[in-house]
Parts: sequence; C-alpha cells; structure tokens
Amino acid sequence: MIVIRRYIFMTGFFLLAFLSLSGQNVRTEEMAGEEVFLLESKVLNGDTIPHILLREVKVVPDWKFRSKRERKTYNRFVRNIKIALPYARVAANQLNSINAELAGIEGEKERKEFLKEAEKELFNQFEKPLRKLTFSQGRMLIKLIDRETGDTSYDLIKTYKGGFSAFFWQSVARMFGSNLKDEYDGEREDKMIEHIIILIDNGML
Repeated sequence: MIVIRRYIFMTGFFLLAFLSLSGQNVRTEEMAGEEVFLLESKVLNGDTIPHILLREVKVVPDWKFRSKRERKTYNRFVRNIKIALPYARVAANQLNSINAELAGIEGEKERKEFLKEAEKELFNQFEKPLRKLTFSQGRMLIKLIDRETGDTSYDLIKTYKGGFSAFFWQSVARMFGSNLKDEYDGEREDKMIEHIIILIDNGML
C-alpha cells in the first residue's frame, strides 16, 4: 500500500510540478476593504457597458443504466472525477503559464533553474493533497490530464523531465496496471466520464 501511494503521489506530482495560473479576463481587487470586480467593457452607441463572455453550456440526456453494476461504476466515477478534475485543470493552466515563461528564457541553464524552482513551489503546494489520492483516483487523473492539456502524462513528463524519467514512471505505472500513455476518448471509451464532467460543469452533480 505504501508503494502504491508513493507511485500515485510521484506520478501526480510530476504532472503538476511542471505544468502560476494563467491570467483571467475577470478578476477581483481589494479596494478600501471592499471587493471590486474588474470586467471587460464594450462601447455601444456611445455608452460603455460591462461585457462578460458566458461559457458554453452543453445539454446531455440522463445516462441510461444497463445494470446495477454500471450504476455503481457511474457513482464511483463521479466521486473520483470530482477529486481529480480540479488537479487536471490546474495542470492545464500551469502548463500554459510555464510554456509562456519558458518562451522568454533563452539559456538552457536558466530554463532548468526556472523549472527546478517551479517544482519546489508546487511540491509544497500539492504534496499533501496528492498523497491522499487513491489508486483509482490516480488513474482517473492520468485520463483527465490528457483531456485538459491535449497531451498524455507520458509526453508531459518526457518533455519537462526527460526521456529517462518518462520511461521510469511508465514502468512503475505498468506494475500497477496503469499506463501513462493512456489517451482520453470522450466519444467512445470514456463517454461515461465525459457525460459526468458535463453535468459537473453545469452544476448538476
């Protein structure tokens, strides 16, 4: 059990450690003890009005359960996705931010120092919560990393830590029946997961 938990933590950590949150169009500031919302604006007929871009809301039908076993699987996925999805989305935001930072760093030494410092900061931030992930939640995180970033966990580790690290952690993953090269397929294999994520984003789960 200790070995399994260490595998889950280290895999999740390496995914997050190299993936500061990107900027947002809507942000808040503290001003005179009050929270002030700063929004984008548009000029319409000479008047300046607030402009908020609403996200797309997908509508999906209820899931048709074919058996009690499938219902249990669905409920288990709901629990695991609610825990793993926020980490996957943080990873996607941080990947964009770090890639933007790296684009402005020319020297290889400076790039390595930047990544090392990012790893240190994120280790302090995510060590405790990642250690609490179960094996199934760790596997779900691997799937959702690919959904949110467009890259498999293996490719991300290889890019930011090198081929040897990717090979090592893939070997460990295989020992526990997992695969860092797993790709997300929301249309077929992972259709149930996609259905659940849509409901979560719509505030229905």
